[in-house]
Amino acid sequence: ADDLAAIPLRELLVRNPRLDAECIDDVILGCANQAGEDNRNVARMATLLAGLPQSVSGTTINRLCGSGLDALG
Repeated sequence: ADDLAAIPLRELLVRNPRLDAECIDDVILGCANQAGEDNRNVARMATLLAGLPQSVSGTTINRLCGSGLDALG
């Protein structure tokens, strides 16, 4: 899941070259039914895989079917 989530994060930076990645405070992602290898902070791993600075934190919300909607806020 984290490798898939890293793709749009990376593309966001490519498509918006004036966006300073240092200005990003937090990445919030929804991920349902995390288990086994995926049972970790997917958002944090995705930020690192996307090449965002280590100062950017990641928050993963697991509310089963409502995870993505809850991540939007």
